[in-house]
Amino acid sequence: MGKKRIIKETTEQVLKEKEAREARVKKKKEIKGKKLDIANIYIQSTYNNTIVTITDLKGEVVAGESAGAIGFKGPKKATPFAATKVVDSLINKIQKLNLDQVKVFVKGVGSGREAAIRALAANGLDILSIKDITPVAHNGCRPRKPRRV
Repeated sequence: MGKKRIIKETTEQVLKEKEAREARVKKKKEIKGKKLDIANIYIQSTYNNTIVTITDLKGEVVAGESAGAIGFKGPKKATPFAATKVVDSLINKIQKLNLDQVKVFVKGVGSGREAAIRALAANGLDILSIKDITPVAHNGCRPRKPRRV
C-alpha cells in the first residue's frame, strides 16, 4: 500500500491559528440596545456544533454565537472547550447590558452542553433555572436498519 504521510503542526502554526481565532472574537461588533435584568439563554448542543443565543423575556434575540463563528473548524466545534469559548465570547459581547440573572434552556445531546452551563456559572451570572427542552420522539420516525458488519 505505501506509507501514509502524517503532517505535524508546528508551534508557530498552532499559535497563528489561535491568534486568528481570538482576532475574530474581538472583531465581532458590540451589542447596542436596552439594559436587561433577566434574559433567556438557549444552548443548542449538537454532535457537530454548539450554538448559544441570548434573548430577552419576550423572545427577541439580543445576541448569538456559535463555535463555528468564532473560528473552530471540523470536529473541534463539538468539543466542550469550544462550548466554553462560545460562552466567553458571548459574555464579552453583552457586557454593556448589565445582565445579572438568566434562565438557561438546553437543547440537544452534544458534548458541549454541560461545559457551556459551567462557563455561564463561572462568568458570574446568577442562574435562576436550567431547563432541558430537547425534543423526544413518541414513537415517531422509523429507525434506520441495523448495520451488518
